Amino acid sequence: MANILLERTVPLPLDEAWRRITEWRRHGEGVPLTRVGPVPSEPTRVGTLVVARSGVGPLSFDDPMEVTVWEPPEDGAPGMCRLEKRGRVVLGWAELEVRPGPGGRTRVVWREEIRIRLLPSLFDGVVRRSARYVFGRALNRLLRQA
Repeated sequence: MANILLERTVPLPLDEAWRRITEWRRHGEGVPLTRVGPVPSEPTRVGTLVVARSGVGPLSFDDPMEVTVWEPPEDGAPGMCRLEKRGRVVLGWAELEVRPGPGGRTRVVWREEIRIRLLPSLFDGVVRRSARYVFGRALNRLLRQA
């Protein structure tokens, strides 16, 4: 199992940072060979199923994630979302959090525990480094684009 932690401080209000990191379809724009869509469609709430489809042709697989915590930021208070991975290939969870940062900025935290079914723990380091790189790029892209 690979654990990752990504943190960014951005010059955005809490609500805007939250909006950007929880636009599920846009997550696929930053992850190669991946499309993302919530089921049912917006608005997100506990029980929403977000499905990432990764791969090419017959080598594709779904990574369904269920929203188990949905606490948008309110009145300057932090916001947090937790997704539990429910797929046959990718297991684990992800947490996305926004909270007040220094100088009126927003601190964004992405925590993830990821395991690839049938992949021995010997490969956890490779999975960790790959996930940090891919999800780090995706997070940067989400936060940069309105």
